[in-house]
Amino acid sequence: MIRFSALFSGAALAALAVPAYAQAVPGVEENAAPGDIIVTGEKSTRTLQQTPTSIAVTTSEKIERETLISIQDVYNRTANLSEMYGSSGFTIRGVSNSGVGAGGQADAASVYVDGAPIPKSALYGGPTDMWDVQQVEVLRGPQSTIQGLNALAGGIVITTKDPSLTRWTGDARVLWTEHNDRTFSAAVGGPIVADELGIRLAAERRADRGIIRNVTRGGHDDALKSLNLRGKVLWTPSALPGLEAVASYNRVRRDGGYLYEYARTDVPDFYDHRISTGDQPSRGKIDSDIAVFKLSYPLSDQLKLSSVSSWNRSTVHSVIDTDGTPEDIQAIDNRYFYKTLTQELRLNYESERLSGLLGAWYYRRTGELEQNSRVNIATPTSTIAGLLQANGASAVQAQTIANAYAGQLPVIPVLYHAEQPEKVETMALFGDARFKVTDQLTLIGGFRFDHERNRYAAETVATFNGTLPAVNFLGTAYAPIIGLINQGVLGLVDDASSPLASNSRTFNAFLPKVGVSMDWTPDLTTAFTVQRAYRSGGSSQNPARAELVAYDPEYSWNYEGSLRSKWLGGKLVVNANVFYMKWKDQQVTAYFGLNSYDYNTVNAAGSHLYGFEVEANAKVAQGIDLYASVGHVRTKFDDFDLPAGATSTVDLKGTQFPYAPRWTLAGGVNANFGGGFTANLNANYRTSVFTGVGQDQGQFKVSARTVVNGKLGYETGNWQIFAFVRNLFDEKYKQYEYAAIHQAILGDPQTFGIGAGVHW
Repeated sequence: MIRFSALFSGAALAALAVPAYAQAVPGVEENAAPGDIIVTGEKSTRTLQQTPTSIAVTTSEKIERETLISIQDVYNRTANLSEMYGSSGFTIRGVSNSGVGAGGQADAASVYVDGAPIPKSALYGGPTDMWDVQQVEVLRGPQSTIQGLNALAGGIVITTKDPSLTRWTGDARVLWTEHNDRTFSAAVGGPIVADELGIRLAAERRADRGIIRNVTRGGHDDALKSLNLRGKVLWTPSALPGLEAVASYNRVRRDGGYLYEYARTDVPDFYDHRISTGDQPSRGKIDSDIAVFKLSYPLSDQLKLSSVSSWNRSTVHSVIDTDGTPEDIQAIDNRYFYKTLTQELRLNYESERLSGLLGAWYYRRTGELEQNSRVNIATPTSTIAGLLQANGASAVQAQTIANAYAGQLPVIPVLYHAEQPEKVETMALFGDARFKVTDQLTLIGGFRFDHERNRYAAETVATFNGTLPAVNFLGTAYAPIIGLINQGVLGLVDDASSPLASNSRTFNAFLPKVGVSMDWTPDLTTAFTVQRAYRSGGSSQNPARAELVAYDPEYSWNYEGSLRSKWLGGKLVVNANVFYMKWKDQQVTAYFGLNSYDYNTVNAAGSHLYGFEVEANAKVAQGIDLYASVGHVRTKFDDFDLPAGATSTVDLKGTQFPYAPRWTLAGGVNANFGGGFTANLNANYRTSVFTGVGQDQGQFKVSARTVVNGKLGYETGNWQIFAFVRNLFDEKYKQYEYAAIHQAILGDPQTFGIGAGVHW
């Protein structure tokens, strides 16, 4: 959903939006109109109407009008963008940010904050909240030519507010909900040296009691405390006209629930009385530090040099009770340590006929995953029976003994420790250009040459963590046989241990883009583009065999048409994109038979997807505007060919992608009643989704849901008070259900809140 400020009257409103509008941004094409939204995700300063890429923009005005708190709020209000289970990730056009086949380590979509990529392990609580954010751009469809790494499905670009060089301003806000969710936010900034040096500081403190009460341990599993601090400095020295330097630092400390939280479904009225019973903590702690330095300087009237440097350090500690019972059975304790460094140099050129950019990119991520888990592996009766037959037992006798043994030891408890360090280094050259053949016809072209080297290592220690069956539980005559089986079980566990092993892979990819755009009138433009996208290969560990197994990259071709239009003198804006993508060599997980941990990534799938997005905004009367969006996507695995030796029973062929809703709809109305009274009412709808893959995915389906939200406020002078509601009609829905153990991830309940803010 995109709301254009051109739909509102008054110069004062436009002034509040600087620098999101064409009149305030240098280098924008001359036919940009005051009030047009400027997008920067394609690394050129163009208006949304001049951009054929499908980009949904959430402006700072929309963030305020709808009281958007986190990036997940944006997911739910954007066509063909959907959250997955809990805050674990998102899908763009049905494609998960971590890929659709549960294989591979490279992301399929990335989130950037002020130019810095955020690790996917930190997305559920990193620096992605909406306080003091200027705008959020959702780039739908492959962005491999411009964004490069981890952009096969698209990308999300978050831009925070810059300092003012002309006057000091400040904002403060407090929010309070009926569930004791309290948020305190403040920002202040202004010129240190008028028209040359400015600073902006922002802070937000959240404290949430939580709504899932743990009846075993006490307290609430989803309780949250977080602190987000940000500082920005803008320098435009008069001694060097045109030079602009921006330095920013963002620090986040988050202690809250796990990236998703289960509630019991085997209790009465579980939507309104959410409880959990796990005996172990369910927590996620995130420490994130991001530093970004941007520098730009015009070399001439037509040529500008830009540099963007970013450094990001993220530490994530995630723990959860995976069995969810009061007994101490299973638990996961994972720690992620990542440092990311990026450097981009770019030349942007702008002339009457030719515009474009040429750039170089460097990316380095180092870190490791440290796993400390207590897991249970189903006792492999078929493997035990095979062992007995190999030692002289008949088939019937072997199976009988194996079944009896499994009755004594139904699962093999394992204490599992693993360290998986990695290093990813990428260098790229990229370009993007537009050439106006005539005043109406424009040719579009682009390329990216990507060189990646990744090194993945793994060291594991698996230890039996239980009590073996007594050797004489079937009588003394069978004691030698049971002793043999016990040794076999210990051997299976020991086989999952391995010394440190590493594997380095190198990949080169050429990613072209071509297209054509036609300006039929100043208010009507159509375009068609074709581009190749890429997700790198790597190595994955087979936990049961303690082996590193290589897998190859996956590629896609995307074909896309776009429409950009304004009607009724700009009072109605209608934009649309239609797309088709063909995908091959997809990375999926294959199992090989030893036990449930005998798996690794292979290239085994091919698929396609197609659909469209339509977004519209209209000013229907003085003080009233409407906005709406609809997205549709159809996904399907066309091929699924596992390698020899695979025993996977899940067949992806003919099935849909997980968490790929066919329809996503959203819309709302803003009203200014005069006298300071304002209101917003918005709703979003998502059709049912499959939460699993394979021919039986119909068993893993959560129903459609419609969520309505609203806000009513009063503004006067420099302050405002307001009341808001989320999920107005208390829609009861699930994001995921684990029916076998009576647990589910439930959608947010009806929540009323109040707030107050001040601006000066």
